[in-house]
Amino acid sequence: MTESLSIIQVALPVPLYRHFDYQSPQPLPPIGSRVFVPFGKQQLLGIVVGHTQESEFDCAKLKIISRQLDAESLFNPTLWKLLLWSADYYRHPLGEVLHHALPVLLRQGEPAERKPIPCWQLNNHTEITESKLKRAPRQLQALELLRDGPLLAAELREQGIDTPVLKQLAAKDLILPFDLHLQAREWLDHLLLHENDAPYLNTEQAAVLAAINHAHDQRPFLLEGVTGSGKTEVYLQLLRTVLMQGKQALVLVPEIGLTPQLLRRFRRRFHAPILTLHSGMNDRERLDTWLACKAGEAAILIGTRSAIFTPFKQLGLIIVDEEHDTSFKQQEGFRYHGRDLAIMRAQLEQVPIVLGSATPSLESLQNALQGRYHHLQMTQRAGGAKAAQQHLLDVKNLPLQAGIAPQLLQLMDEQLATGNQVMLFLNRRGYAPALLCHDCGWVAACPHCDAYYTWHQQDRRLHCHHCDHIRPVPTQCPECHSRNLVSSGVGTEQLAQFLEQRFPAYKTIRIDRDNTRRKGELESHLSAIRRHEYQILLGTQMLAKGHHFPDVTLVGILDVDGALFASDFRATERLAQLYVQVAGRAGRASKPGMVVLQSHHPEHLLLQDLLNNGYPHFARTCLQERQALSLPPFSYQAVLRADAPNREPVEHFMQRVAAICQHYGAPDLSLLGPLTPVMERRAGRHRMFFVLQCPQRMRLQHYLQQLLPAIDALTVHHSLRWHLDVDPQEIAG
Repeated sequence: MTESLSIIQVALPVPLYRHFDYQSPQPLPPIGSRVFVPFGKQQLLGIVVGHTQESEFDCAKLKIISRQLDAESLFNPTLWKLLLWSADYYRHPLGEVLHHALPVLLRQGEPAERKPIPCWQLNNHTEITESKLKRAPRQLQALELLRDGPLLAAELREQGIDTPVLKQLAAKDLILPFDLHLQAREWLDHLLLHENDAPYLNTEQAAVLAAINHAHDQRPFLLEGVTGSGKTEVYLQLLRTVLMQGKQALVLVPEIGLTPQLLRRFRRRFHAPILTLHSGMNDRERLDTWLACKAGEAAILIGTRSAIFTPFKQLGLIIVDEEHDTSFKQQEGFRYHGRDLAIMRAQLEQVPIVLGSATPSLESLQNALQGRYHHLQMTQRAGGAKAAQQHLLDVKNLPLQAGIAPQLLQLMDEQLATGNQVMLFLNRRGYAPALLCHDCGWVAACPHCDAYYTWHQQDRRLHCHHCDHIRPVPTQCPECHSRNLVSSGVGTEQLAQFLEQRFPAYKTIRIDRDNTRRKGELESHLSAIRRHEYQILLGTQMLAKGHHFPDVTLVGILDVDGALFASDFRATERLAQLYVQVAGRAGRASKPGMVVLQSHHPEHLLLQDLLNNGYPHFARTCLQERQALSLPPFSYQAVLRADAPNREPVEHFMQRVAAICQHYGAPDLSLLGPLTPVMERRAGRHRMFFVLQCPQRMRLQHYLQQLLPAIDALTVHHSLRWHLDVDPQEIAG
C-alpha cells in the first residue's frame, strides 16, 4: 500500500453481517458518504462507516474504491446514530439498513442535489368564472384543490390532475406555476394562513396542549382520544408552536390514504412548505422531498413509516398518528417498526413525540400505565358531537341477504329516507372468498398456497390474495365437468351489487384496494362522499381509518367473527381496535350516530366487554390476561422464519437451529418450535418458524447476539431463505 492511500470501511447492500475494507486516496471520504467499490465482478454503491489504520487482510491486496460521490455525510449525527442502533437492535445487516434509509436515486448513484420542486397556485388577479369550466371537470377539480393554497405538481397528480390539465388552466391565466425553494426562516413573517379559522379548544384539548407544552422531561406523550375528540386540532396547535420557532416537524401516518386529508387541513392553517413522502411518489419526487427536508426548506413532512429516515436540519417535533396501526411495522427485508424508531429518534434528537390513537396498542398503554410515557386522555367528542349508540345484533337463524340481517336493512331504510349516509364495513374483497362446484364439491384452490382463490366476478378472474396469483374463471368444474359453479361467502363486490338492487333510489360506492389502484382514485371517491354524491358507503379497512364523514349516521359491521377465534394472541386486540375505528365514523358531527355489529356469537366476552365498557376497559382486561400468560408487553419476542420450495431443507435447517438455541439457552428464555403455520405453503414455498421469548428486552438482545453468528455460519440448502423478526406483530407471518 502506498503512503497516499488509507483504509476505509464500507457497508454494502448485501445480506452479510460485516463491513468491507478498501483503500482510498486522501482526503478520505467522510463517514456517511457514498462510494462506488469493486465487489466480485460488479460495482456496488456502499456507505463509508469508518476509517482505520489496520485491516484483518493484507493491506497491499485491498482493492481501491472506484469513485467517491459525496463530499459530506448524507446523514446528520442523530440520524446516523439511529441507523446504527436500528441495525443492532433488529439484528439486520448494516449495509442493507443504510441503503433502506436512502431514496432510490441516491442508492443508484444520483448526485445529492435537489432540483426545484414544481408547484401551482391560483392567479388571484384573474376572475374565475366556473360556468366556463362545466365541461372540464378535471380543471374545475384542480381549481377547487388550489383554493386551499398552493400545491405541488406531484400532489395534484395524486389527485388525478395531470400536466395537460394544469397547462390548459395556465393558458387561461387561472393558475400560475412556481418553484418551491424557501429557506426555513422565510415562513415566519406570514406563517399563519387562516389562524382565525382555528376552532376554540375545549377543556380537554386545552389541558392536553398545556401538558405537552409545559412538560419538563423527554418522556413520550401517549394521546388517547376517542374518535372525533379533536386530536388533529391538538396536532395543529403543537405544530404552530414548533413552526413559530423556525423548527421542522415530522408527522407519521400509517397509510397513504390518510395523507391527503391531513395535508388539506395543514395547508388551510399554515402558509409554510408542507411536503409528503410515501410510496405513491416517483423516485425523483421522493429524492427532492428528502433533500428539501435535509436543507431545512420543508416546514412539515407528512409521511408513511419510511419517512422516519428523512434527515432534518432542525427537527422540533414528531407526531405518530394512529400509533397502534400494524402498517407501521415493515414486514419484509429490514423489519423495523416505524413508531418505535420514531420514539428512539425523538430521544436522540431531544424533541417531544406525541403518539395519538383512539385505541392505543397494548405496548404503548402499558408504557403509559408504568409511567414511562405521559398519558393524556380526551374522552369527549369535539364540537358537541355525541357518542354513537352501539347495538350487538345476534344473526343466528336470521335470513341474511348478502350477509345483512333484516333489522339492519330496516335501519338503513330509515336513515337513508331522512337524507343521511350509511356505511357498511366488510373486510373481504372480491365477489366471494371461494368458488366451488355445486355438484361434486370441488373448490378452486391456489396451486402455490394452502389457500382458496377469491372470486372477482367483475374482472372474471380468480385471485389468490396471499401470493397474487391470478387465473381466469373456469367455465366448468375440472373434476366432474359440471357448469354448476357457485360462490361461497360474500365479498364487497357481491355486496355492492345487492345494495344497488335493494336500494335503487340511492347511490352506492365501494372502496377497497381493487377499485382505488390508480393515483387520485381514493381521494376522488372520498371527496365525492363528502359532497354527498353517494349515500351508501361500502368498504374494507381502508375506509375505516381516520376519515370524517359528518352525514354518516349509521355504521353496520357485517362479519368479524373469525377474529374471535384466531390463533394469533393479538387478534382480539386488533378486532377491538378495528371495531372502535369503524364505529368512530358514525355521528361525528351534530347528527346522532348508531353502530350495529352483526355476530353469531354475541355472548362472547370480548364483544360484551367492548360494547358495554369501551376500549379502555377492554385494553386493561386484555393486559391482565397477557400478564398472566407472560405474553407481550410483559415479555419480548423474536421469530426466526425459514422457507424453501421443498419441506425437507426447512425441517433440516430448523432442527439445527433448535440445537443451537438449546446450546445457547438460558433459564429465563422460552423456546417454542419449530412450528408450522396454519398456511404452511405460500407462494410455492414451505414455511416453518421458531419463537424466542424472554421477560427482559436486553436479555433477549444478548441472546440473539450469541445466537445469530452461529446460525449464520450454518451451511444451508441453496433454495432456503431465513430471516429474524424482532418484536414481531405476527407470529406465523
